[in-house]
Amino acid sequence: MELVKKTDKGTIYKKSNGRYGVKNAQKKWINGEEKTNVLLAEGLITVAAPKAKEEPATEEAAPAEETQE
Repeated sequence: MELVKKTDKGTIYKKSNGRYGVKNAQKKWINGEEKTNVLLAEGLITVAAPKAKEEPATEEAAPAEETQE
C-alpha cells in the first residue's frame, strides 16, 4: 500500500487495486460512512447523488371504441 496523506483524523493509503484504506489516529481501520467522509474531505473521491426512483408511466387509456357490425 502506498501512503497518500497523513491528516489529523488518520492516515490514508492507496491499495494496489486503486481503492483507498483509512486508519484512524488509534491505528484502526475505519469503514463505511466515516471512511467516505474522510475521503470526501480530502478531495480524493466524489459521491454521486442517489438516483430518484422513476415512477412507472401511467397512461390513461381512452376507452376503446367498440365497433358494431
